[in-house]
Amino acid sequence: MSDRNLGQEILDGIEEIKQYKKGRLNLRTRELSEPSSPQVIRRKLQMSQTVFAGLMGVSVRTLQDWEQGRREPQGPAIALLRIAEQYREVFDQLS
Repeated sequence: MSDRNLGQEILDGIEEIKQYKKGRLNLRTRELSEPSSPQVIRRKLQMSQTVFAGLMGVSVRTLQDWEQGRREPQGPAIALLRIAEQYREVFDQLS
């Protein structure tokens, strides 16, 4: 186990929020790029629709709708697609 002091980390975080709200602190931000299309990512990973849909936690039908442009991934699905594209080894370990 680490020697982290979670209580102190929470208090430090609250203090940072207070300082930000008073205009005394600038927060670090980062712009996230949109992932490639689900079909492009799936093909790069060399996975079938069934396997990829299972790893994404969606039905094959939903994946097909994404790939055929009938629907767009939302929220957590976009985050998972970003991970699949940028950190392929994570999906490789799961399959």
